[in-house]
Amino acid sequence: MIEVLSVDNMRKSDAATIAGGVPGAELMMRAAQGVYEAGDWKPPVAIVCGSGNNAGDGYALALLLHEAGIDCDIHLLSERFSEDGRYYYEKCLSAGIPVMDAISDLSTYGTVVDCILGTGFSGPVRDDVSRVIDVINESGAYVVSVDINSGLNGDTGMADKCVISDLTVSIGSFKPGHFLNMAKDVMRSLVNCDIGIEPADRPYELIDDPDITKILGIRKNFSNKGSYGYIALIGGSKKYSGAIRLAYMANAAMRSGAGVVRVGLPESLSHDVIPHILESTIYPLDDRDGELICDESQTDDLVRNTKTVAFGMGIGISEDTGAILRHLLRSYTGRLIIDADGLTLLSRMDKDSIRTSPATVILTPHIKEFSRLTGMSVDEILRAPIDMAKQYAADTGTVVLLKGPATVVTDGTSVILSGTGCPGMATAGSGDVLSGILAAVCAYVADPLEAVAAGAYINGRAGELAEERYGAVSMVAGDTVSCIADAIRAVAS
Repeated sequence: MIEVLSVDNMRKSDAATIAGGVPGAELMMRAAQGVYEAGDWKPPVAIVCGSGNNAGDGYALALLLHEAGIDCDIHLLSERFSEDGRYYYEKCLSAGIPVMDAISDLSTYGTVVDCILGTGFSGPVRDDVSRVIDVINESGAYVVSVDINSGLNGDTGMADKCVISDLTVSIGSFKPGHFLNMAKDVMRSLVNCDIGIEPADRPYELIDDPDITKILGIRKNFSNKGSYGYIALIGGSKKYSGAIRLAYMANAAMRSGAGVVRVGLPESLSHDVIPHILESTIYPLDDRDGELICDESQTDDLVRNTKTVAFGMGIGISEDTGAILRHLLRSYTGRLIIDADGLTLLSRMDKDSIRTSPATVILTPHIKEFSRLTGMSVDEILRAPIDMAKQYAADTGTVVLLKGPATVVTDGTSVILSGTGCPGMATAGSGDVLSGILAAVCAYVADPLEAVAAGAYINGRAGELAEERYGAVSMVAGDTVSCIADAIRAVAS
């Protein structure tokens, strides 16, 4: 997996590398070299510099461009310099690279380099910086942001205003803000430049294609459906159109490698689901007017010998459905995935019902569902999504999958990010598809954290393929299901 460092971890790691004998000026030139090699330079080039080491990277880059015969100008927002930044700034002056103070128009440049604010920035941008960001975004030039887009928070990927880049070159290691929340909307391309900094603290991890083969493993000839696990999907109600959603889930689970899928749903809906599910087993449950009735013996029969149960999709939030969930939390010993209405039901229960459960509990909330679970506001969660998810997972002994443009998966100790996914997945039923994939992968992958991360990654890749075929506006959740096989084949060999 690819290392991702928080802003604080990056700061510590950078300091430790310098203390270990690598001069800061050397690291700065390595960063500039990485940006230079990554860029598609369209002269003339404007390098817009703030203060500190982010500006220093810009001065070092200016020297490299100048030496390569690429016309460039430095535009200063501040005359405050870090020690290493001043070193390269003075070299730029000695080399005769033009330095300009006023920044009102950059439309004559082919490339604009953003070296204004580094990853340590947080909060709203100052008015003068805000105006410069507008000038960059309106320039029409090819825009390169060094380390992170100025104005974007390096830990959260949130911004009131930020530079929109054609290319962002992360320095040292990726940061969470390169993936979370708004990041994908403001970075058209993202690469990392390794400059030889080792993490001081345990890094987060970003799951990537090669990890999927390792996690899913290679299927053997000497195996059968039992080798890959029996799973149960419990959900659906007349009110919440659960039939087709359960069909999405069941088909997603089968395409994701489940051995056997049992679909537990209200008996009155079973005939609606049967035409949509051919390979799975329908398990009708007693209901009243399309809503499940709690019958513990029926639930026990449904989940017997299963490795994974996914609960809550379109199931409603009645007293009976709450009773079914409480029973599963008390008695089920496999992996219990709780999503959608199940999360609403869970938010009304004491946390001890989760902490004391013999099951491995996996929670899959989006931001609003996570707000209900934690009692924290949406804004508070957006300001610290990884910390919030990690804290809740540690407190409850669960694996938390926090949905968003990038997915955060944590067991309270380790954190894995998945950066796959696309705007077209913002459609009804997408969460149900994810739950189906997770239920399958969790049935045959030993490590629950890796299983959940792999499921999230596959779901996102399938969504990306669906968006390529149908477009972000027109795709539906069923399109993602139809692309699961292609997604797995592309990343797992």
